[in-house]
This record gives sequence, structure tokens and C-alpha cells, in this order.
Amino acid sequence: MKETNRSAIKRICEAALIAALYVLLTLLSSTMGLAIGPIQFRLSELLTILPAFTSSAIPGLFVGCLLSNLLCGAEILDIIFGSLATLLAAFLTRLVARRALWLASVPPVLVNTAVVPFLLAYVYGAEGTLPYFFLTIFLGEFAVASVLGTPLAYLLRRTLPRFSPRE
Repeated sequence: MKETNRSAIKRICEAALIAALYVLLTLLSSTMGLAIGPIQFRLSELLTILPAFTSSAIPGLFVGCLLSNLLCGAEILDIIFGSLATLLAAFLTRLVARRALWLASVPPVLVNTAVVPFLLAYVYGAEGTLPYFFLTIFLGEFAVASVLGTPLAYLLRRTLPRFSPRE
């Protein structure tokens, strides 16, 4: 088998593994009622730092979010726009983490804070105001992606020599 085929298969497997982990962690959050709604603490958002290490994480996170939203019973507009927000955040994470690893969690926090409150207000008709949703989504995303994800990024960089934010 040609080396390029092996590399493509490796990237597909990495993306599939990341998608599966995202779904598993979202379903775990869902059992606590924290995957969809005004108060979100999706453990899967911990994985949003992975595009800093591998481009395979971009489609992996997108597919994982799409499947998670389907499995958690999200509305169709949330499935579409929530998944696209994850795709955009993953792409931006890949770009900004090249400058500094600590920036890896910034795009998921900002993109989700910009998109999800509108879904809560206008798709779900959730009780609360847009400022409240901006605050709750920001805090949940910041807690998982930044507070938990940033140390994970540095741990990955230190313990797994093949991982390099500048690959």
C-alpha cells in the first residue's frame, strides 16, 4: 500500500476516533442534563483543543457534534448551525494554535458563545434572555474548553512527542 494511502487511512481513523469520543462524552453530559439547554457543560468540548495537534480533529469534531446533536434530540437548526459552529471553531483553533498553544481554546469559546444563545432563544424558545444565554454558554464553554482543555493541551504536548502544534 502506498504511503499516501496509509496516511489517508490514518487520518480517517483519527477523525473517527475523535468523533466517537466526542459523542461518548456528550452522551455522558446528556445523562446529567448538560448537553443541550441554557446551562451546558459538554465534557466533549474538552476535545476542541485537538485541532492544535492534528488536522484530523477538524472533521472529527464536526462529525462528533453532528452525531451528538442527533442522538441528544436537538432541533434541526441546532443540528445544522451547532455543528457548523463546531466546524468553524475547529478550523480557527487549527490556525490560532500555531501562534501559541494557549490560544487553542479561544475559538470554541467565542464561536459557541456567538451562536448557541441564538439557537436557545429562537429555535428552542428557552426561558431566559439573550444576555443570560450568552453568559451561561460562555461560562460552560470556558470551563470545559479553557479551564480543562488548556492543561490537557500542554499535557499532550509534553507527554506525546509526536504531537506538535506546528505539524
